[in-house]
Amino acid sequence: MKLLGIGSRINHVEYGKGVVTNVSSKHYWVTFIDGGLETIAIDADFEVIEGLENDVDTVSFFDVESSLVKILEKWSDTHEKVAIADKWRGGKLILEPADALANKEMPIDTFFHKIVMVRDRIRVMEQKINSSKNLEDQEKIDLQQYITRIYGSLTSFNVLFKNKNDQMVGERSK
Repeated sequence: MKLLGIGSRINHVEYGKGVVTNVSSKHYWVTFIDGGLETIAIDADFEVIEGLENDVDTVSFFDVESSLVKILEKWSDTHEKVAIADKWRGGKLILEPADALANKEMPIDTFFHKIVMVRDRIRVMEQKINSSKNLEDQEKIDLQQYITRIYGSLTSFNVLFKNKNDQMVGERSK
């Protein structure tokens, strides 16, 4: 029996359809559409949908996962977990109108999460502008200045961030 190569597609009796992501002498590591990662014996009961019979690659599932994480971080609009400063954890934000209307309250953690999402989406926009092939260099510079001003407008919220390197930075005085 010849080993299936990484990237082979199978249909397993119990787990359904999946892709081989790593191979050892006794097992396949298969990422299944519905079941996630499972390790199955090489002689397990499954149908080969598309067998890649090339030499077994030495790349590990860890390497594949690390690569996917890097790609997702680069191209998605969500990034690493950002910690709220301890003194704000579990607190609440209260908006009190000047007239007799009722206050609006929300957990400060929820508000903080929204601020982080705004920051991350601005970062993605910045990356897309900088990598755009349709914008002239001067247009990129002009847009970058607007983004820097946006960050500057958001620096008031830096008090919520636990780590200084997660904070927003506007124009620095020279």
